[in-house]
Amino acid sequence: MDTNQNKQRSPIALYLSLPILSWAFYDFANTIFSSNINTVFFPFYMDETVGTNAEKQQLASTFISYANAIASMFLVIFSPLFGVWIDRTGLKKRMIVWFASISILFTFLMGIFGGLDFGLSRSGIPISMFLVVISFVVAKFFYNSSLVFYDAMMPSLGTKSELPLISGFGVAIGYLGTIVGLLVYILVNDGDYYKAFIPTAVLYLLFSLPLFFINKDDPIPKEKREKVHFLTGYKEIFHTFKEMKKHKKIFKFMVAYFFINDALATTIAMMAVYATAVLAFTSGQFILLYLVSTVAAIIGSFVFGYINKRAGSHKAITYVGIIMVVALVIAAAATAQWLFWIAGAMFGVALGSIWVTSRTYIIELSPVEKQGQFFGLFAFSGKVSSIIGPAIYGSITFMLRSHGAFASRMALVSLIIMTVIGLVIHMKKLKNE
Repeated sequence: MDTNQNKQRSPIALYLSLPILSWAFYDFANTIFSSNINTVFFPFYMDETVGTNAEKQQLASTFISYANAIASMFLVIFSPLFGVWIDRTGLKKRMIVWFASISILFTFLMGIFGGLDFGLSRSGIPISMFLVVISFVVAKFFYNSSLVFYDAMMPSLGTKSELPLISGFGVAIGYLGTIVGLLVYILVNDGDYYKAFIPTAVLYLLFSLPLFFINKDDPIPKEKREKVHFLTGYKEIFHTFKEMKKHKKIFKFMVAYFFINDALATTIAMMAVYATAVLAFTSGQFILLYLVSTVAAIIGSFVFGYINKRAGSHKAITYVGIIMVVALVIAAAATAQWLFWIAGAMFGVALGSIWVTSRTYIIELSPVEKQGQFFGLFAFSGKVSSIIGPAIYGSITFMLRSHGAFASRMALVSLIIMTVIGLVIHMKKLKNE
């Protein structure tokens, strides 16, 4: 975009701008990866490959949980370095190209390894499955890493007043990616879920190409680049954390969000294998449920935009937390599939609305001059919680694996406890509030 452009563009002109449209299509592309690999077909593959009985189904849950936790752990380690890289070089699109390409490559390799039979196994688990898991960890890490640079591109796409429309447009296009990505299910037969991996990689690449070729970087000239040590990113996070203690309201919310997001991130990763292992959903039934949940997320994001405006962000987040707790209680206690349909729809509402309410609340609580710092720590907190939740869930299913479905129900109870803790912290009145 021309940074000197002062004329306000109409929404249509905004959305049809090639840099914005191509940027939004990358949301479409990476959402295909997120829904197909992270939420649907990788869990299905693991359950099909490992879960040959009730105990091993819980072992499959453990593998999935730990794989997600490891990918998130690497992101926590490296994301502060990415921020420093952006500030030093201004190179964002270039890094997206590299990171997305690596993610696409390892998604493709998941499909290759999933179809191989080396004739080797360990404890009845084929060696090829371990290669699929390793490829998943690498693919997810680089997918998440590309998003750091993708989000950083947004301010260069429009004026400050246009950014909410641009952000919403990207989210809307991303939800469409979920629906289109699930069409690869027609290529899967006889439970060979690995067959969804290569088509997903192809779609991921195809819809990334507009950003790869249309968007441009605005690099900082080498002579103007500040000589900042890469460890500065970690120092800034520590400094912001110390600063935040002076702002008790936002500190309290960050802690509350940590627990609520912990449950959200884990549910996203585990809902497919839980539905199939505990409530005997077929893959087709779950995909339909996931579509319903996605539609509920879209509706929830719109509805909670109005609730947020009328009741305020604090109350809106409380409502989201309550919906999340009720959804998890229903899911943990469900003995019939129709109950999980209700839980899935409610979870979709919570998922769609948490982003609307939490971001607005951060803006409300943060001093203008510190919003960038607090948003950075907010994002970092979300990444850390994405390690803890899956790790706890996987540990519970591993320790209780001999109890079959009961292990998954107890793991889900841990998410209820996390959400309740977050809600209690969020609702607690401060002495000087």
